[in-house]
Amino acid sequence: MNMQLRGACALVVSALLVPGSFVEAQQIETALASQPARSSPEWLKSGVIYQVFVRSFSPEGNLEGVTKRLDELQSLGVNILWLMPIHPHGELKKKGTLGSPYAVRDYYAIDPSIGTKDDLKRLVQSAHHRQMKVIIDIVANHTAWDSVLMAHPDFYKKDKQGNITYPYDWTDVAALDYANAKLRRYMTDMLVYWIKEFDLDGYRCDAAAEVPTSFWEQARTELDRVKPDIMMLAEASKPELLRSAFDLDYAWPLFHSLDDVVMKGEPALALRTTLEQQRALFPKGALHMRISDDHDELRAVTRYGYPGAIAASALVMTIDGVPLIYNGMEVGDSTQSRAPALFEPQKICWQAAEWHPEYPKFYAAMSTLRRQHAALQQGELRWVHNSDEQHIVSYIRRTGTDQFLVVINLSNTPFRGTVEAEAASWKEVSLPGDSETPRALPAIALDAFKFRVFENRTP
Repeated sequence: MNMQLRGACALVVSALLVPGSFVEAQQIETALASQPARSSPEWLKSGVIYQVFVRSFSPEGNLEGVTKRLDELQSLGVNILWLMPIHPHGELKKKGTLGSPYAVRDYYAIDPSIGTKDDLKRLVQSAHHRQMKVIIDIVANHTAWDSVLMAHPDFYKKDKQGNITYPYDWTDVAALDYANAKLRRYMTDMLVYWIKEFDLDGYRCDAAAEVPTSFWEQARTELDRVKPDIMMLAEASKPELLRSAFDLDYAWPLFHSLDDVVMKGEPALALRTTLEQQRALFPKGALHMRISDDHDELRAVTRYGYPGAIAASALVMTIDGVPLIYNGMEVGDSTQSRAPALFEPQKICWQAAEWHPEYPKFYAAMSTLRRQHAALQQGELRWVHNSDEQHIVSYIRRTGTDQFLVVINLSNTPFRGTVEAEAASWKEVSLPGDSETPRALPAIALDAFKFRVFENRTP
């Protein structure tokens, strides 16, 4: 999905609904916010997702190359692998040298350049042996122009001249028409097939907001009959999707607020405002995937710089929701430095770990900390004030008797000030790269783009 649609998905929910009055839109929002979100598997609520771009992830560029690195991913604290599209992609009207994996030619096949069906089965079995789940990318909104579905032109949207058309400016794909009942049946059967045949644990659904919610809800009902504990991730920020179809969505609004804070100098307090606004729109208990890096963006290390990218990841790994680690970001990879790497050959530079050793140390420490403490997985989020909310975010994650205070400097301005944490016996958690002398709260010092974590356990 490209950046044009991403901006659209980040808009307030009233802009995503069918046209109507502002009052009507607000009523729908209020009704959704009063309903519970769908109940998600416990393994997802406590999860860490790792996004794998198969052709760039390993030197082999295939499914076997992913299987070989499962132990490393497990040690990173990952329990959910998301494989970007594994289907054959189109050649007709393709973009770039390789074409986009999001231009799917055959939903029932695996791209032979990345492996076979047996390779996928081995990958899933090996992941399950390590208590890891595997989901694949499904691109339900559009296909390649040379898709096998072109044998059914009635499956596609048409322009005024009756020609098959494309969504937005995505000229390399053709738009599917979900007004067609036969298309809906085909796509639902396809989703059931991959779960049954490969024992997959769910799907990440590309451009999910562009496909009618009614389709997703009907398909989810059938999928749950096949395997009740799967997960569905929507590439969208559309509250109604989390009512019964999807388990979590993209936290686009927070992603864009983070960009505004780090890159444009907006107040750090904007992150809290964004989260509170979103909470008022979504069903109660809705889960969101927290991201600072993915395949549609310049890499975080390019946008924020190396220290800024770690600060952003500190937020993603400790805020509520489910964090995403994207394809090499744990070693400070910056190969996707000029443009999103969807259309050209770009391998992860695993040597980046030698040039920026703070990256693997950070991710190892944060994943261990998160894995060991329920407060950092499913704990309540409570914001606390600090003396410089232009640059600093501070919040508590709490469950039962365990709680953590997180303070992050999202700017290149050193901070010397206070945090208004309630009186408690806070003990600083030792993390790689700490250079400040520990001080007793409420006083705290943070260098540019640094963060600190404090723990308190009530007897």
